[in-house]
Amino acid sequence: MSNVIVSPSILSADFANLERDIKLVETNGADWIHVDVMDGHFVPNITIGVPVVKSLKKVTTLPLDVHLMIENPQQYVDAFANAGADILTFHYEAVPEDAILPLINKIKTLGAKVGISIKPKTKPESIEKYLPYVDMVLVMTVEPGFGGQSFMSDCADKIEVIRKNAPENLIIQVDGGINAETGKFCVDKGANSLVAGSYIYNSTDVNSAIKSLKI
Repeated sequence: MSNVIVSPSILSADFANLERDIKLVETNGADWIHVDVMDGHFVPNITIGVPVVKSLKKVTTLPLDVHLMIENPQQYVDAFANAGADILTFHYEAVPEDAILPLINKIKTLGAKVGISIKPKTKPESIEKYLPYVDMVLVMTVEPGFGGQSFMSDCADKIEVIRKNAPENLIIQVDGGINAETGKFCVDKGANSLVAGSYIYNSTDVNSAIKSLKI
């Protein structure tokens, strides 16, 4: 078995049965739970916020991998960390350049791991100087905002660029259109964490779907 961290996205779960759907992936080999937070400004969709993260923390022992697709994430990281987020990933595009390092440090002082994410049009070189300070880079292989989009293979080329310049222990996570085939494509390029929503939750065999991402 590989060291790939599989983080199922609850964006594709049944929101009326979140506890059930989290237990489903937890008992079938998931490593983290991926929580997509959208504000209707940074991305066109609106999803969930702090109260839901707080509720999720009570029903799972898995780390909560919280992806903040929001403007001004620096205003909300305290609340999400207090609610139980174990990993807080913000978008490079959502924060002024001079506020990025202070935000990274703030998340660390809150006791959470810190991730920085880039959208499909953002060059990987943009975040190169931050690689020594973060725990994870999240490469988006779809435009953030909606689940179920098709994988953009050219975005995966960024993984190699980041891996080449990254500290050895950096987690490179990929999110967007991930299935067994695209997941392997990303892992071969140097990714070691995969986010999958519809591929896992729409599967007739959740255990096999999660296993297929770890090969």
